[in-house]
Amino acid sequence: MLKTSFAPLIFLFLLFSCKTESFKNAEITAERIPIDKNIRADAEIEAFIKPYAEQINKTLDSVVAYNPTDLNKSDGELNTAIGNLMAEIVMEQANPVFKSRTGKEIDMVLLNHGGIRSTVGKGPVTARTAYSLMPFENEIVVAELKGNKILEMLTYLENNRTAHPLSGIKIKVNKNYKVISATINGNEIDPNHTYNVATSDYLQQGGDNMTFFKDPVNLYRVDYKIRNAIIDYFNRVDTLRTARDERYIKID
Repeated sequence: MLKTSFAPLIFLFLLFSCKTESFKNAEITAERIPIDKNIRADAEIEAFIKPYAEQINKTLDSVVAYNPTDLNKSDGELNTAIGNLMAEIVMEQANPVFKSRTGKEIDMVLLNHGGIRSTVGKGPVTARTAYSLMPFENEIVVAELKGNKILEMLTYLENNRTAHPLSGIKIKVNKNYKVISATINGNEIDPNHTYNVATSDYLQQGGDNMTFFKDPVNLYRVDYKIRNAIIDYFNRVDTLRTARDERYIKID
């Protein structure tokens, strides 16, 4: 009897609970708000972030190494002291990680000239120096490439004629920038051999038209940002040692 008396109420409840509401979009407007000096600072927020900002600036400005000479990316045609430094940093910092994970060694490094974003002046070196040099979040990856892909890389370098940072490879070109000789670990490049090439994730994905990095035999991530590798290197050494050398030269 009780169940019968509540039946209409249950029916109405189910009816309205299953009703599909219809909604209409409200008016949407957008306004571009420039972030400049005309925006008044919020004193409360400024006070909140001040101790954190001071701590970050203190860390970034702490001296970690010394640079005995001015470095810039325009001091050489096919290799520069600062480019050689960056390539050697990637080799030295990433290879132990790569070797511990794979049991293999990095054979060579290739970065891009455009990725060097600042000079490094003579004097104290700080973590902020590393942020200026490499402001991007690019990570180091190691692409295992067949020898024929390395030959494509050489063709790219012939056409590009730029001082891209290199390590582990020696290249000689003639006055027309055609490769005369190229060796990795002291040996001529074997089209049937595979080589472990460290680079940035940006370049491996085809950045700067480096398409030879695509479709590698294997691709290894070492979970190491290039900037962090630079900071770790700065912390590890007392004085930066780098120079232009014979790794990539033109024979007239």
